[in-house]
Amino acid sequence: MSLVVTDTLEDERVEFTADGDVTLYVCGLTVSDDPHLGHARLWFHADVLHRWLEHLGYDVRHVENVTDVNEKITARVGEREEWTEERDVAETFTARTFEAMRGLNLLRAEVYPRVTEHVPEILDLVETLVEKGYAYESNGSVYFDVTTFDDYGTLSNQDVEELEAQGEPDERSEKRHPADFALWKAGGVSETAARDHAKHDHGDAVPEGETWESPWGEGRPGWHVECSAMSTTHLGDTLDIHMGGRDLVFPHHENEIAQSTAATGEEFVRHWLHVGLLAMEGEKMSSSIGNFWTVPDALDELGVNAVRTFYAGAAYRSEQALTEETIAEAEERWDRLSRAHERAVDALDSVDAHAKTVDEGLRRAVADARDDFETAMNDDLNLREATAALLRLTDAVNRHVDAEPPYDYRGLREAVEAFEELGGDVLGLQFETPTDGDVDLAGDVVELVLDVREAEREAGNYERADELRDALRDVGVEIEDGPDGATYRFE
Repeated sequence: MSLVVTDTLEDERVEFTADGDVTLYVCGLTVSDDPHLGHARLWFHADVLHRWLEHLGYDVRHVENVTDVNEKITARVGEREEWTEERDVAETFTARTFEAMRGLNLLRAEVYPRVTEHVPEILDLVETLVEKGYAYESNGSVYFDVTTFDDYGTLSNQDVEELEAQGEPDERSEKRHPADFALWKAGGVSETAARDHAKHDHGDAVPEGETWESPWGEGRPGWHVECSAMSTTHLGDTLDIHMGGRDLVFPHHENEIAQSTAATGEEFVRHWLHVGLLAMEGEKMSSSIGNFWTVPDALDELGVNAVRTFYAGAAYRSEQALTEETIAEAEERWDRLSRAHERAVDALDSVDAHAKTVDEGLRRAVADARDDFETAMNDDLNLREATAALLRLTDAVNRHVDAEPPYDYRGLREAVEAFEELGGDVLGLQFETPTDGDVDLAGDVVELVLDVREAEREAGNYERADELRDALRDVGVEIEDGPDGATYRFE
C-alpha cells in the first residue's frame, strides 16, 4: 500500500508522490515566547512524517524556519535588562526552542533559516513581484494585488471578493483591494502594535524594531513573504510537502501560494498537510491567551516518551484535547510498551532463550504487528492504529515470557527489533536497556532503599515506607508491590 495523505489544497486523501529526494518545509515558530505543547504538536507530526518517509526509503530534505522579526518580539524589548533590542529577545527564545526540540527527540532539520539572514532574498522576491505586475508600492510599503492572481483563495476555499481586509487598520488607505497583503512595510513597528503586544509598560521609550534599506525606503519584511523566500532559497521553487498548523491555512499559506507561484511561474507545493490545534481547557493552546504548558515543564513532569505517546493518540489533521484523561491514557500506553520491551530484552539475554525453541504465536504476532503498523502509517499516518499494533505485540510478548522457559530466542529478538525500529526509529520513542555499570550501581541503590522500605513496613511505619516509594518515583523509579515482594523499573 502506498502512502496516502490528506491534502488541504485537493480537500481529499491523495497518494503521496515524489521524484527522488523529498523536500519538506515546516512553518516554524515566531520566537517571541517559550515553546508550548501546541507548537510541539506540529513538530511531532512533522518529525514522524520525516521518520516514516525515511523508513519508506526516501531521502528527506527537511527545512523549518525561525521567524525572528515580528512585532510580538519587538514588544518585549526592555522587558528584561539584557533585552535591549529585538535580536536579544529573538535569540533568547530561539535557544529555548532548539532546547525544546532536542528534549522532544526530534530529528534535526537540514537547516533552520532565520528571517534576519534572508532579507536580501526577501527583497529580491518582492522586486520580482513588482516587476511582474503582481505587487505595487504605496507610501514606501509594497502590497501584493490579490486580484492579479486568478487562483487566490483556492487553498482556503474562499472568494476573493468576499474576503475581509488583511493587515493593520493603518494599511487600508494604502491598498487597492482590502484583501491585498503587505510584502514590505515602511518604517518600523508601530507604537500601537508595540504597546498592544507588550507584557510590560514601555513608558515613552517604545521600541520600533530592526529595519533594513530597500528600493522603496527603510522598512521591514511582511510576514507571509518571509516563508516563501526561505523555503525556495533552501529547497527550490517547488516543494513536495509544506506542513503547518491548521490556523495558518488563511491568510499565511494562501498568501505564500500566491506570491511564490506568481514570482516563479512554477507550482509551489505538491502536498499541503495541516495539523489540527491542541486544546487545553476547551480552548486552543496559545501564548497570547496564556493557557499553555511549556515544553520543558511538560517534559519534566511527563517525560519525552509519554509526551510523544500522547501526540500519537490522535490524527494529525484533527484537533486534540489535553486533559488529565488523555495524559493518563498516554502514560498507560507507554508503560505497556516499555515494560514489554524490557521483559523481552531480559528474556532474550537470559540463559533461558534457546536457538531451537519456537513459539509460532509470538513470531506470527511480530509479523502481524509489522504489517498492521505499515498499513496504519500509510493510511494518512494513522498513529493511533500504528501504536495499537505495537500494543498487541506487547500482549504476545507478555504471554511468551509468562510461560515456562525455554524462550524462543529468534522470536524475542524479532519482537525487540520491531519495538525499536517501529516504536523507536519511526515513532521516536526512547527504549532503554540497562546494560552499563552506572545503571547496575543505580539498581543496587534502589534495592538498598527497597530493603529499608520493607523494614519500615514490617515495623508498621507505613507512612515512612510510602515516603520512600514516592521519593523513588520522583527520580524515575517505578515500584510495584506483588505477592513475592516489590519490583522496580526505571522510567
